[in-house]
Amino acid sequence: MEATRELFWNIGRQGLLTYLIMGIAVLILAYSLYERVSLWRRGQAEDRWDRVGERIKGVVVNIIGHWRVLREAYPGFMHLLIFWGFLLLLIGAALDAFDHYSGLHFLKGTAYLTFSFFLDLAGLAVIVGLLLALWRRYVTRPRALDNRPEDLFVLLLLLALVVTGFLVEGARIAVQAPRAPWERWSFFGWALGTSLFPQGQGSLLWHKVFWWIHLSLSFLFVAVIVQSKLLHILTAILSTFFRNLKPQAIKPIEDMEEAETFGVNRVEELSWVDLMQLDACTRCGRCQENCPAYLTDKPLNPKMVIQGIREVFQEQSKGLLQRMRSWGVEEQQPSTEEGKALAGELIEEDAIWSCTTCGACIEQCPVFVEPFPKLIEIRRYLALMESRFPSEVQVAFRNMENNSNPWGIGMHTRADWAKELGIKTLAEDREVEYLFYVGCAGSFDDLNKKVAEAVAKLLEAAGVSFGILGVEEGCCGDSARRLGNEYLFQIIAQQNIETMKGYGVRKIVTMCPHCYNTLKNEYPQFGGDFEVYHYTELFSSLVAQGRLRPSKPLDIEVTYHDSCYLGRYNGLYEEPRGILRALLGVKLVEMPRSRSRSFCCGGGGGRFWMEEHLGTRINHARFEDVQRAGARMVVTSCPFCLTMMSDAIKEKGMEEKHEARDLAQVLREAVGV
Repeated sequence: MEATRELFWNIGRQGLLTYLIMGIAVLILAYSLYERVSLWRRGQAEDRWDRVGERIKGVVVNIIGHWRVLREAYPGFMHLLIFWGFLLLLIGAALDAFDHYSGLHFLKGTAYLTFSFFLDLAGLAVIVGLLLALWRRYVTRPRALDNRPEDLFVLLLLLALVVTGFLVEGARIAVQAPRAPWERWSFFGWALGTSLFPQGQGSLLWHKVFWWIHLSLSFLFVAVIVQSKLLHILTAILSTFFRNLKPQAIKPIEDMEEAETFGVNRVEELSWVDLMQLDACTRCGRCQENCPAYLTDKPLNPKMVIQGIREVFQEQSKGLLQRMRSWGVEEQQPSTEEGKALAGELIEEDAIWSCTTCGACIEQCPVFVEPFPKLIEIRRYLALMESRFPSEVQVAFRNMENNSNPWGIGMHTRADWAKELGIKTLAEDREVEYLFYVGCAGSFDDLNKKVAEAVAKLLEAAGVSFGILGVEEGCCGDSARRLGNEYLFQIIAQQNIETMKGYGVRKIVTMCPHCYNTLKNEYPQFGGDFEVYHYTELFSSLVAQGRLRPSKPLDIEVTYHDSCYLGRYNGLYEEPRGILRALLGVKLVEMPRSRSRSFCCGGGGGRFWMEEHLGTRINHARFEDVQRAGARMVVTSCPFCLTMMSDAIKEKGMEEKHEARDLAQVLREAVGV
């Protein structure tokens, strides 16, 4: 006899009942999906169909390859076993069915033995993964997880599904073993069959019982996908495919002069992508465990922001679902119920203003759910519709309106730092290669004026042709936009773009990552298409070319603090480190949280202009990372970060043991200019 097996062995004509049960389960799944998609489509329009090839690649890498899931070893490995185990079992079931119904019968001989071995291996992988999940969720119980009854239901359903599948196989092998020795290739089924079940025909009844139990569980699984946490099997793919491919840029408010409302304060005002992402969130807690606000005891928890909105969305959807299920014309009638306000009622305002927009929540989410952009939309509503914001924010807005900088210092002093350096403005000489966009910190803040001077001196030493705008330079508008004042941001941006285009600017180098990100990724929304570089990019290239020669040994151990807007937002991790490694006598040590997992300094998202009244200070928490690294100097490449780290050192009374310096200052000293 050749190695093979019959699909409906021992079931016979009763297998016809399978099609009826399967049909019911599939219909339930299809209609449930129709309802869910109908609810998502009630969200506002948003185009996420661009760069389809890149979106498909993201699904392959992050869903099939589990790239983001595996960033955390235990849960990543656990989920990989479950996912790939079930995927192989699904492929196996499909091949089995195709082999049977096509009449090709290719699952025989060596092909069948290989098929049997790998399906048993896949089933065991699922069981191990599920046991690891149960142990983690109910024994070790990490803070990131919040257990609900549906979590246990799903895990036990999946476990029962695989275990009964093995029991079906074991009972079949117990009957067939004497005349089918090749079934040893189904190694786990063989072990069960020869140890649990009576040999010979006595196991026929057990086989039939477990076959129907397994079948029923399989179709129960299909039927409850949409109504349970299992929905993430589908929404994870959708959320990854429709992810924001331009996360560095806040979505603009189109036609502001014509718009009647701004921002979001009701669930129904969210986009269809936002609503779909509510169902993609599995409450894994990675966002909360990487959120600087949450980890310093602020009232903000990005996971609970998403889950809170989801609960309101589900509650408000009940009436619509009832009308849809009535099969009447009422399905098209909009609900007259006013949804719960997101600001104040669902999310407390202190939580809304606690966000630093560091991007860690999106960076660490395995399926690209976007908590903080939703908070930006709520801030827009508060700022533009109700003028509700912290008092410090009002001062910053007024200063930007009157003097085009949050400090409120007179615009006429913007270029005072450069008066004795001989730096030309574009008004004096527009035939330069680069505009050095200094930014507000480099122009007005005493600590960061020294950084601006270092950048200018290094550009001169490398023979780079550059100029500044001087008094014609305005604030980039980053803080205004992230604090919700889109109207002020757009005015600022359009004025800057007009000025730069007037001088024929093509290339820009910045010293501030916030300016860099805004000019590079957000000004193009308003026609400002420039070639923008952060100084770390340019200097890294100049050092490699030998145009900047760090010849002076510094003899110091340093650690580098990744700016959120340079690192997570724009992927510049190696350029600044490359500069530090090129310096003689500099030993670079990494902090426990670095690169994509870097901990925010606390100054982003407009928080630099606000007092930190709640919890512990974010910059103090980051300084503890510096201390753990054991380095005397923390090097930054962002004005906000430099100020926040310098303040933390002073506030902790650690000036004698630690210091904070900008990378441009360190490089200038090493080059000797």
